[in-house]
Amino acid sequence: MEVQNAVSPTPEQLEGFLDPEAKGAIYMVNLLSFKEQAEYEDGRETNLSGKEAYQIYATGVAKVITRVGGHIGFGADVERLMLGEVETLWEQVAIAMYPSRAAMLEMIQMPEYAEISVHRTAGLAGQLNIETVSPAGVWLSKA
Repeated sequence: MEVQNAVSPTPEQLEGFLDPEAKGAIYMVNLLSFKEQAEYEDGRETNLSGKEAYQIYATGVAKVITRVGGHIGFGADVERLMLGEVETLWEQVAIAMYPSRAAMLEMIQMPEYAEISVHRTAGLAGQLNIETVSPAGVWLSKA
C-alpha cells in the first residue's frame, strides 16, 4: 500500500468534495505530519517549529469552525502504531465535525480562515484528511 501525504487536495479530490448531492454532517479525520522548521511561503523569518506553526492555525480554526456550526471533536499526539504498518508514523491526529461539506467550504472561504491558513501550510509536511460520515449522524459521546 502506498501512502502519500499532501497539503492540498488533487483536482479529483476537490471535485468529489464539491459534489452537490452530498448531504449531512461530515467528520474529517486528520493525520498530521509536521516540518521540523516552519517555512512560510512569503519567506518570513521564523523560529517556530512546524508543529508550533500548525498550532497557531489549529487555535484559529477552533474559533472559526464554530461560525459554520462545526467543532473540533478530538486532537492528540500519536504515541505509537498499535496495529498494521506504515513507513512513517503521523505525529498528531485530529477530528473535526462540520454540519455539511457546504459548511466546511464556507469556512475555508472566510477571510479569517485565509489569514490563519498560512500557518497550516508553513507547518505541515503533509497529512491525510479522511472524510467520514456517521450513518446515524451520531457524534462521539460518553457511555
